[in-house]
This record gives sequence, C-alpha cells and structure tokens, in this order.
Amino acid sequence: MNNTVTKRRMGFEGEKFIAIPQKVWKDIFKRDPNFFQIYITHMGYFPKASYHYRERRKGCEDNIIMYCLQGKGHYILGDKRYEVVANQFIMLPATDKYMRYWADADDPWTIYWIHFTGRTINAFNKFLQTDNHKGPQTIPFNAKGIDIWQNIYSSLEMGYSTENLCNAMFGLYDFIASFLFNERHIAPEKNESSDIITLTVNHMRANIEKKLSVEDMARQHSLSSSYFSIIFRKATGMPPIDYFINLKMQKACQMLYSDEAKIKTVAMDLGYDDPYYFSRIFKKFMGMSPEQYRINTRK
Repeated sequence: MNNTVTKRRMGFEGEKFIAIPQKVWKDIFKRDPNFFQIYITHMGYFPKASYHYRERRKGCEDNIIMYCLQGKGHYILGDKRYEVVANQFIMLPATDKYMRYWADADDPWTIYWIHFTGRTINAFNKFLQTDNHKGPQTIPFNAKGIDIWQNIYSSLEMGYSTENLCNAMFGLYDFIASFLFNERHIAPEKNESSDIITLTVNHMRANIEKKLSVEDMARQHSLSSSYFSIIFRKATGMPPIDYFINLKMQKACQMLYSDEAKIKTVAMDLGYDDPYYFSRIFKKFMGMSPEQYRINTRK
C-alpha cells in the first residue's frame, strides 16, 4: 500500500482563491502608473489545509500577510524557523531569501492570506519596519479583518472593473491596518467614563452658542474639575475647552461655507462677543482667517 502524502499548494475543500491576471494591472498602469501604490496579486482562504506546503527557493517578490484562524503551521525565512498558531498573523516582506511554509501535520491551519506588491513596496516595508521581520504576532480574534477580507474578495469576484479594483485596493490598506494596529480596531467596552465623555460632547454640541467652563461641564456629572479634565483628556487627547473650541470652529466652517452671514454674526452665534477675537481663534485653529476660508471654499 502506498502511504505517500502529497504536499499541496491549494485544492482544499471550501477554499477561496483569486489571482488577478497580470494583464489587468498592466492595462491599469498604462492609464495611470501612479494611482495604485500597492495592489493585490493573489488572495485566498484555505480551511483545514491538510498537507498545505509552499517552498520559494528565491523568496517572493510580493509581501504576504497571513492570518491563522485555527490550527497551526510553520515557516522558514532565511535561516530561521517559526511556528504559527491560532490568532497569530505574519507579514512576510518581499525578499529574495529562501522561504518555506506549511501546515502542521496533526493540526493543520486555517488561514486567510493576501499577496500584495507595488512600485513603492520597499518604501512601504521600510517605513512600517516590516522588512525587519519580527516573527508571528499574537492578536485578539480579528473579526474586522475577516470582514474586510470578505469584502475585498467579493469585489474582485465580481470582476476587474475600475470600481471593483478601487474598492478592493482601498480595502487592502484597512485589512493591513486591522493587523498592524489591531488595538485601534477593537471597539472599547462601554464604561462610566466613556458615557461621561459622550454626554459631555453632546452637551457641548447642544450649547455651541454658549460660553461653557470646565467647572460647568464637571458639575453636570458631579465631578471635580481636575478629575473631569483628566478623564476627558485621556479619552479625547485634548483638554475639554480645546475640544469645545474645536467644535465651535467646525460649526463656524459650516456656517461660512453655507451661509451669507457676516463674520460678526457667525462669531455671535458661537458665543464670541468680539469678532476680532473670534477671527484670531479661527486663524489659530484653521491656519487662515474666516474671510479667506470663505473665499477658498467657494472657488
């Protein structure tokens, strides 16, 4: 009896796979060689990928991002060997180093993966330091990343129109970010302080024409001004008054664009009795005077 196991690149039950023809990208780059700085070449989903095996003796000209959902696998990059387990991802940079990766024999991995490249791929890797390979990275279950992958796949499955390619390639950035900056893509648990921030911002918006103080805001929640300022700044990255002024300037921009009201009226509607003081604040935040902003946005 022949017990030889056949190593496989693909062909797994339930798999999904797309390879974008090179001609598609050649035609796109004839029209505009600079629009897609990075782009997808292949992508796939391999569930329970028993005997999955790839050897690349001369490396790979693409970056490969791979997310292990279940099971485990292994890879070699250069002269180093790594193990990948569930809820870990790897970003293999474009390289000419020897590369090999394969599913574990006893507990084969389930993986989502994307190959991508581009004229700026070396700069991309240098800036994000993906060329300094750190091995598998552990993250919480990345539901958002999987949803983005599905959206990209669905777009490309519908064909290679400009709209479908744009949607997929813009999604590629979001997909990568959901792994490299995973903590920024996790919805924070609701807690008392986050409710306080939401209520305060809503209160600011509802009273945009008033002069609110930190004491006024803190009093709404029976907190001391100092403690309120600390939790507000921690949540938003800026002091309460600066945040309130930002909201006022945002509203001022809307009014200057859509209304014919005089600068003095805009200032009064936002709680500024002195239009010259309002203009100085506006310029500080927006980099130009209210008059110049109105001219620029109506060109």
